[in-house]
Amino acid sequence: MSSSRTAISRAREVLKIEAQSLLSLISKVNGNFSRAVDLIYQCKGRVIITGIGKSGLIGRKIVATLTSTGTQALFLHPVEGIHGDLGIVTKKDVLLAISNSGETRELMPIISSVKKIGTPIISFTGVLQSTLARNSDIVIDVSVEKEACPFGLAPTSSSTAALAMGDALAIALIDKRKFQEKDFYKFHPGGSLGARLRATVRDAMITGDRIPRVLSGAAARKAIEVIDRMNVGFVLVTDARDQLLGILTDGDVRRIVSRGSTFEGMTIDQVMTSNPKTIDEKASLAETVEFMQKKEITSLAVVNGKKKLKGYVHLHDIFGRGGSVNISLP
Repeated sequence: MSSSRTAISRAREVLKIEAQSLLSLISKVNGNFSRAVDLIYQCKGRVIITGIGKSGLIGRKIVATLTSTGTQALFLHPVEGIHGDLGIVTKKDVLLAISNSGETRELMPIISSVKKIGTPIISFTGVLQSTLARNSDIVIDVSVEKEACPFGLAPTSSSTAALAMGDALAIALIDKRKFQEKDFYKFHPGGSLGARLRATVRDAMITGDRIPRVLSGAAARKAIEVIDRMNVGFVLVTDARDQLLGILTDGDVRRIVSRGSTFEGMTIDQVMTSNPKTIDEKASLAETVEFMQKKEITSLAVVNGKKKLKGYVHLHDIFGRGGSVNISLP
């Protein structure tokens, strides 16, 4: 077997092992998980996350996810903690400790000290009878059948499991807090993500002569010519006052042709789909992307509050044709 085939085979094996590890977590989400969500939600302080090595790196990522979604969190390095940083922990906080074995030597002094402070402890661990588990108020099971590492030594499946459980915790807290898109933007004012959340459909939509459009009553063949010439996969149908009436897609054309129709003597009104899916020009682009994903479409007609056609928006124009965000902001 060639080296390239060996690498591909190994990669597929690793992904399969890690995917199976994540799926196995589903049955382990129980009352302890909901108790952890409630504890953090009711917490008057912060979520202090600790762990060392790969667990520490996972902990830092969970901190980033929590803080960006409305839950105050920070990372406490176990070694730095026992050399003074433990002073940041109070009774009002919640400690989330991550250790697959539950016996991480550097973590134990932190756990002992935090218990004396009176801070409740949540643990992510793969061993429910471990020292960490026995000293935790709430234990979240993140155990995996095996690591993807061929020697079973390098944290792979186990670190992925802890990361995924952290994401589950953060998203559950989003629901609990009724955290919304506008709240998310407060923590992401910069970068392409911030631009996308701040922008509206009006900032990215295609307008004017670039809109594939025909008037009601036009010949169906003319509408097909517009689809072909504009090359965006559809044509929009309006009346003389720009009221949106319908849409004809290239998929519609193929289906009609497959039934033997030649469109001879037919008007666009006879073949269009009435009341097409639309988005308001004032809607956010984040909302638009979510709607497109839900409906499994890539383009939307854009209308104003009076349902007049203003343009159309395509997924490529939201994210930028060519890879970068293509949005003009005030």
